[in-house]
Amino acid sequence: MSERLEDLVRKRAGGEPVCLFAYDLDRLTDHVRAITATLPPRCRMFYAMKANSADPLLRALAPLVAGFEVASGGELDKARAVSGNVPVLFGGPAKTPSEIERALEQGVLRLHVESALELHRVSAAATRLGVTAEVLLRVNLAGPFPSATLAMAGRPTQFGIAEEDLPGVVEAARALPGLRLSGFHLHSLSNNLSADAHLELVAHYGRTVSAWEREFGLRCEVVNVGGGIGVDYARPDRRFDWPRFARGLPGVLAEFPAHVREVDFECGRYLVAECGNYAVEVLDVKRNHGVQYALVRGGTHQFRLPSSWQHSHPFTVLPVDEWDSAVPRPQAEGPVTVVGELCTPKDVLARDVPVSRVRAGDVLIFSHAGAYGWEISHHDFLSHPHPEMVFH
Repeated sequence: MSERLEDLVRKRAGGEPVCLFAYDLDRLTDHVRAITATLPPRCRMFYAMKANSADPLLRALAPLVAGFEVASGGELDKARAVSGNVPVLFGGPAKTPSEIERALEQGVLRLHVESALELHRVSAAATRLGVTAEVLLRVNLAGPFPSATLAMAGRPTQFGIAEEDLPGVVEAARALPGLRLSGFHLHSLSNNLSADAHLELVAHYGRTVSAWEREFGLRCEVVNVGGGIGVDYARPDRRFDWPRFARGLPGVLAEFPAHVREVDFECGRYLVAECGNYAVEVLDVKRNHGVQYALVRGGTHQFRLPSSWQHSHPFTVLPVDEWDSAVPRPQAEGPVTVVGELCTPKDVLARDVPVSRVRAGDVLIFSHAGAYGWEISHHDFLSHPHPEMVFH
């Protein structure tokens, strides 16, 4: 926990119960700048806005990344609010016809097409508007793939074009009006923690694209290898070894066709997770059936990630000594389960976590809350007040 964050939280203690997301923009930009500086010349880093689309984060990131990857018309609007010129990639498995048309009207750089029907919709919209839509075909590869928290390919999912259907879709992409097929999109998994495994995954993509070029008589200009680089929430100190990954990339890129001018990454979690913290005040401490609970102002309606991924999210206890001596101050020592203010036993942020002491009135700081926290949560369940958003 930084001194700046601690000071920020302590200034709010003593009034309404503390409940806030704090985003360290300096930490964010330092991290992203270090990543993009080590990418080989053919590689470009796009930011996947689904991880966190807060306007101050987008404005901090815009000068450092090659552009934004969006997956809805709403995200496209947020990207364009930052800049009318920022390059935008438009993805997502279920684009509406109106979203496709808006994307083309607003000059997105590229669309990632996920089905034959979607390809026809893009062609129709491009023809109506009198433009040429640059497209990549997203393919659900057969795998196998490295172990990761989520898999989008190598198994039945709603993502991408099945490999057995690819010949027909490639033929359509080359024949339909208003389209220019530039290459393939191959995002297959999420939250891979091994640099070596991720290098092998990217190398596999290169070999696969080379085989498709021979099979279909193509010359790909662009290959999008997705994101999928992870954060270890169980052991936050055990980071993905980006320097090792970056050192290995030039050798891996040698397996890509020489005429592929651009290899795109679209990372989200890995870029922004560490810059965010979720601070919540302990409202009560109690024991039920032998389990100690810390009940906080907040919960999974604001920070759904630990419930969604079924893990105990890492936190530290910030002691707050001020307390009204006229009322009891319950405390716990030893394993504690942190729960929120919702009327459901599933509102759990961390389970059976050893602590030296936690008291009512203390503040818990959940680290690595910059990605898929507020963004994926059911904010208005029970109509509690929203947390404060602090960008510092």
